[in-house]
Amino acid sequence: MLLPVNATLGVVLAVLLAAAVAVAALARLDDARAIALAGVRAALQLAAVSYLIGWVVRSVPWLLCFLVLMFVVAVRTAGRRLTPNRTWWWAAAPLAAGVVPVVGALVLTGLVPPRGITLIPVAGILIGGALTATVLGGRRALDELTTRHGEVEAGLALGLLDREARLEVARPAASDALLPGLDQTRTVGLVTLPGAFVGMLLGGASPVQAGAVQLFVLVALLAVQAAAVAVVLELVARGRLHRVPLPTAEGE
Repeated sequence: MLLPVNATLGVVLAVLLAAAVAVAALARLDDARAIALAGVRAALQLAAVSYLIGWVVRSVPWLLCFLVLMFVVAVRTAGRRLTPNRTWWWAAAPLAAGVVPVVGALVLTGLVPPRGITLIPVAGILIGGALTATVLGGRRALDELTTRHGEVEAGLALGLLDREARLEVARPAASDALLPGLDQTRTVGLVTLPGAFVGMLLGGASPVQAGAVQLFVLVALLAVQAAAVAVVLELVARGRLHRVPLPTAEGE
């Protein structure tokens, strides 16, 4: 076992969380309070999920309900990170575009059995990757359209369609959302040993088996994140996902 679950672990986690909050506060970052809340929330959620997983893996209907819950929470989180208005629900599209085909293909090919003990971790990793890519890609695209609005207007003056003018401005910024996944894949084994690899080794798998699983995770994440960024960029370019006041928004 990597870490003993005892009082010492709790104290160390509390100290690390307090240190993170203190550093953010001293640096006058806006996220000090968010860090504290995220740490407490993670502890509570993981405690609940650890109990639930042991229960839902015994029943396929409850397993599906749990997967749907994971997806709904991811949609809500991504959507609210992108915009405060009611277009936030469009975040479901990039998440589904990335996760559903990949998970479906893995289950149909038999690489991932439709059992909770294997499907929940794999789906969780892929949903998390799609969530990150959607938030980063969508926020960068929306921020870019706000700060470079004049360039969009110039494109329209030159005869470009609304979608094309927005894509010219937003596409390079949205593409940056793929950089974390690309860097992790390029440097795996040289700079970092990701969680799937370490977990397999601790579980008794051979280094070759652990490497194969980690490669599978990284490549699947690249596919999921590429699809998520492409779809969220298209939604922003078409005005479906936006931050402007709803009465004046296009595509409403």
